[in-house]
Amino acid sequence: MAEAGSSPPKKLPLDAIWRARTSKFGDFAGYDMPLQFEGLIPEHNWTRTHAGLFDVSHMGPSFFALPKGHGLEGDEAHKKVASLIERLVPADIQGLKPGQVRYTMITNEDGGVLDDLMIARPAEPGAAGDLYIVVNAGCKHQDWALIEEATKGEANLVRADDRCLLALQGPMAHVAAAAVIDPALAEMNFMTVKRYDAFGRITVTRSGYTGEDGYEILVRAENAAELTNALLAHPEVKPIGLGARDSLRLEAGLCLYGHDLDPTTSPIEADLAWTIQKRRREAKDCPGAKRILREYDLGPARKRVGIRPNDRAPAREGVEIYKDGKKIGVVTSGGFSPILNAPISIGYVEADHAEIGTGLELMIRGQARAATVTPLPFVPHQYYRPKKA
Repeated sequence: MAEAGSSPPKKLPLDAIWRARTSKFGDFAGYDMPLQFEGLIPEHNWTRTHAGLFDVSHMGPSFFALPKGHGLEGDEAHKKVASLIERLVPADIQGLKPGQVRYTMITNEDGGVLDDLMIARPAEPGAAGDLYIVVNAGCKHQDWALIEEATKGEANLVRADDRCLLALQGPMAHVAAAAVIDPALAEMNFMTVKRYDAFGRITVTRSGYTGEDGYEILVRAENAAELTNALLAHPEVKPIGLGARDSLRLEAGLCLYGHDLDPTTSPIEADLAWTIQKRRREAKDCPGAKRILREYDLGPARKRVGIRPNDRAPAREGVEIYKDGKKIGVVTSGGFSPILNAPISIGYVEADHAEIGTGLELMIRGQARAATVTPLPFVPHQYYRPKKA
């Protein structure tokens, strides 16, 4: 029930389909989201071995484009629109090839992260002055306002959160996508985008946030039920709720904004230095560049690490981390790994204690419990990358 004076959560366009399959819903980022269908562990394991279908329509897909009649073509048009969005992010967006997707962050003047997002350059030559951008659900209105303010009058931002965004994830995702949508999907490379004339006109990226191979599919609301039912009819596909989405991304060692990333945390502290390409480091022109580049060169005072408790007690967000009786950090995400059959956590510790194998103490319900710094990801990623000849 919504609190007095607050708006009730929005229903997803596919709400009727999900309610026919589960009654377990919860409010997330202002949307009434399906949390579980068969249960977190079976849904998690199905995604790791088959293909899970997630409704992520609460996210913030949008199209960012130069005004009509801009007169630019090809790489010139792309570099122009990319230079505009680079006012907010530290990644090399100008360097994207047609059809390429890049993960990046919006940073503030102090070098902290305001959100993480995906930015794609469309593959089609006629869309050279366009970008496809997907931001997080809880930050989308803030992000869109920042983009519009930073690029006022120079480009147009068109929201697409009235559409459905579906994530098909798992080792058999390519089989289902090829059978239901187009055989060409099976040969898409990881972190690429393409539009298909199927189920209306859809935008597909080979990406996701589970650590598995898969796709994110943007489809108009009027065509979404047909596509969803066709995917669910495939024997490799089952619907998966928000609960398993979180446990999957935790196993994959991926950051969750508002937990592992926030306005005080830099990309370098978060072990995301790889998202800042050489051209942008040399340009030194992104928001917060002074701090980000200092930490890139000299190292940050604290680092994001994987943590394995030595016993069965899970260490969740907010658990304090100690070393030799001194507090050195805090857990930012934690839970149970169905694949490892053990608790796992992500947290920040002082850089001197971030080395793999370092012993730690987790203060859980007033009791110090032993833990160990562990490599990320906890479960290996299974992204699709063609084998080189």
